[in-house]
Amino acid sequence: MITALPDATLAQSLGALRVGPDALADGASSGPLAGTATVVKDLFEVAGQRAGAGNPDWLADARVADRHSWAVQRWVDAGATVAGISHSDELAFSLSGTNVHYGTPLNPIAHDRIPGGSSSGSVSAVAAGLVDYALATDTGGSTRVPASYCGVFGIRPTHGRIPLDGVVGLAPRFDTVGVLARTGTALRRSAGVLLEPSAGAAPSGPVSAIVVADDVLGLADTATAAAVAAAAERIAEHLRIGFGHGELAGPERLAEWKGAFMARQLADIWATHGDWVVRRDPAFGPGVAARMADARAADPGRGALADVAGAQVRAALDATIPTRGVLAFATAFGPAPLLDLDPAQKGLLRGQTIGMTCIAGLGGLPAVSVPLAEVDGLPVGLCLVGRPGDDELLLDLAARADELIGR
Repeated sequence: MITALPDATLAQSLGALRVGPDALADGASSGPLAGTATVVKDLFEVAGQRAGAGNPDWLADARVADRHSWAVQRWVDAGATVAGISHSDELAFSLSGTNVHYGTPLNPIAHDRIPGGSSSGSVSAVAAGLVDYALATDTGGSTRVPASYCGVFGIRPTHGRIPLDGVVGLAPRFDTVGVLARTGTALRRSAGVLLEPSAGAAPSGPVSAIVVADDVLGLADTATAAAVAAAAERIAEHLRIGFGHGELAGPERLAEWKGAFMARQLADIWATHGDWVVRRDPAFGPGVAARMADARAADPGRGALADVAGAQVRAALDATIPTRGVLAFATAFGPAPLLDLDPAQKGLLRGQTIGMTCIAGLGGLPAVSVPLAEVDGLPVGLCLVGRPGDDELLLDLAARADELIGR
């Protein structure tokens, strides 16, 4: 089977790809993804290519891969042709999608706004229709936030359900392979191929209820919170399932969780990349450089706070949602920020968003962002979070959301 490659003119206008569009790996002739093309974030090894991790110095030091990463190989075996390597924020250490070395991929929904990162090229390619689905990663929100900003679907899986072999890491305690897709059906098909079996999956059957976490939702701006709450109720009504409101932890505990996440993330990042940073002295953009300096100064001893917080997150989730239920809140603080937003303000928004995205990371929980809400004509994601192993439950829910969106 011959797979048509994505349109080269569209790819160039998006600025989404570092390599391609070209047939970098031909998909199998049969399988659930046969006849489709995809792009993969510039953290995944593709045989014959170098993973550049969004930084020219890293690219220069990288070896040419002699095999595909686990996730890429799984997709190729399922029939997907890899047609490009998509841009990433430097070392995946950002949520904005801007890159001083390679530029900023276009947000196809709002050209004057950032696409979100660090999976910026993948989300741009998906949102513009260059491909129907793409590989991403998610440590602190790098799949979910771009999905929200560009009005597409995205999943962060249960920690460990998709192997990270052959992927440039950032903070191993939180790193996951993510998937972005134009429709919930495409998300279910493409992400489902990657999921390894789970002993902790939800009992069989559809989702039973959606519970809005009012305290987490309160971390978003007022208009976003209202739009997301309405979207959650709308999908619950459409599915004829239970709907309610609850409180996950309260403001003080949420702030503690964010602090624990940041402490562990920074310490892990320096443990992962510190030796290379010291040896190479790479050129970083100002935001990444400042955060890397914070990582260098982080106290590794405080990283243990994340383990305590993770147990608290899972216990709170169990107390808040019923069996086969999911928790709902906003994916990000608000719509995609303007490209020319003041860096200090951008940093503030990043911190506010991490207060929400860190919950799934701490608990090792699966989460999907569903494009069911908007503010002033701009998309904002509805984040749905399940218990560990509930990935298929969430993917089925995302696919049902297509009926409301008309995709």
